Amino acid sequence: MSSRPLPRSVRDLTGYELLLSVAELGSIGQAAGSHGMSQPAASARLRQLEADVGTALLERRARGTRLTTAGELVASWAQATVEAASDLAAGIAALRADRHGHVRIAASLTVAEYLLPRWLIALRASDPETVVALDSGNSAEVATSVLAGTADIGFVESPEVASGLSAREVARDELALVVAPSHPWASRRREPRAEELAATSLVSRERGSGTRWALERALREHAGLETAEPLLEVSSTTAIKAAVTGGIGPAVLSARAVSTELAAGTLVRLGVTELDLTRSLRAVWPEGTPLRGPARDLLAIALRGE
Repeated sequence: MSSRPLPRSVRDLTGYELLLSVAELGSIGQAAGSHGMSQPAASARLRQLEADVGTALLERRARGTRLTTAGELVASWAQATVEAASDLAAGIAALRADRHGHVRIAASLTVAEYLLPRWLIALRASDPETVVALDSGNSAEVATSVLAGTADIGFVESPEVASGLSAREVARDELALVVAPSHPWASRRREPRAEELAATSLVSRERGSGTRWALERALREHAGLETAEPLLEVSSTTAIKAAVTGGIGPAVLSARAVSTELAAGTLVRLGVTELDLTRSLRAVWPEGTPLRGPARDLLAIALRGE
């Protein structure tokens, strides 16, 4: 591909567009009108084109204008170039529409509350025109939304990804066993064992929650352990923290979600012997469908950890 600058005679296509319109309509005035120009402005552009080409392209008559032989030749050469420029303009318009559009996001509660806000700030800084619609729920609900096409991109915290979805890890998270300072586990010297945690009824999220799913899988992979029925089942991380602080029972939550309470001393974090409670947080989107526009940009921001 040549990197030389275009000569002056082909740097502006407006004159060639007018020339083609004159050939079609037979009048400079009608050609000017089709391009939203005044007749004097169109005539000036055509005279400039003739000067640039170096020969007369139009034969002006009392009842209209027709192209000279040279004009017909130039018009035939210009046709493909003008059409290609039109295709280029359409492509650029589509690219702008692709970037400056709406993005529908479905996110699990941990991601929605503790990670997504700063990602959205970065997205807005890069493109203030993007309109965001956010729906939060548990990981199963997020997967359902993305598969149904009601969300362009989702963020889940479950250990498995639903069939039909592509996935990319965007962060690592650690689950924390927390109790109230008055709970017996808070004052004893040894950590609970995995078997003891599995046998204990917890304050828990509903089924479909990525946090609950990750805990159940970790216990099952550790020694085939199954969790006891929840002591209390709620759909809000805030409600779980309030219940644990009030002494109802232990809970396992994202460490990100309890950092403030741990710092204030209203919750106590405990380790669990021999149990790995780390997990992946993933972006998901329909399999076989590449992310576009703001959804693609949002994934890039999440991967950079902004």
